[in-house]
Amino acid sequence: MHRRARSPEAKQRRTEDLLDATRGLAADRGGVRHITLAAVTEAAGLHPSAVRRYFESKEELLLELAERGWGDWRDALTSHLAGAHDLAPEQTAAAVAGTLASQPLFCDLLTHVPLSLEGDVDIERARRFKTNSFAAYDAIVEVLTAASTMTGVQVQSLITVALALTANLWQLSHPTPTLAELYAQHPRWGHVALDFEPRLTRLLQATASGLASDTGPVTVARGPEMP
Repeated sequence: MHRRARSPEAKQRRTEDLLDATRGLAADRGGVRHITLAAVTEAAGLHPSAVRRYFESKEELLLELAERGWGDWRDALTSHLAGAHDLAPEQTAAAVAGTLASQPLFCDLLTHVPLSLEGDVDIERARRFKTNSFAAYDAIVEVLTAASTMTGVQVQSLITVALALTANLWQLSHPTPTLAELYAQHPRWGHVALDFEPRLTRLLQATASGLASDTGPVTVARGPEMP
């Protein structure tokens, strides 16, 4: 029997149940693109109509996870770089790549946030996402700049490239069952199903090295949504 959550604590628990169910389904099904609200409510043990009391749409639910993902990445980087200083550009890039790779759901969501999620919720929910993701982004820039020999502007550019590469490479390295079967039949095509973290690390290290050696003026727009 499904019971409606009436207290604030019970409502928060239901919200967390839905988010936990979504995390589990994303891991089991190979990404958030395979998730439906019906599957989420079933996995959370709620009545199908109950989800609308907590999230207006699948996009809003996934955007909540993306917002939390920014905070989780900030915390992972902060912990990873605790006590670090004067890191070379290549070491800085490795820290960015490694901590991103440790957040698989966030890596997956980075593809979907600009594609659909943040544009398909109401303006106040979009405002909250932007506010909190920008705050996490600013903290990430600050942590990396304090730990590295790279400048703040160089770090911003590195993050821009990291986000763009992650959004693309994560999907390539986690093909659907259909594509996995196709690559097995045609191994030459399978190179696109690359190993995510090593490839991301190499590309970001090359980027960081190039950024650090460029002494010309660079203007970078501020923000985690930068391509």
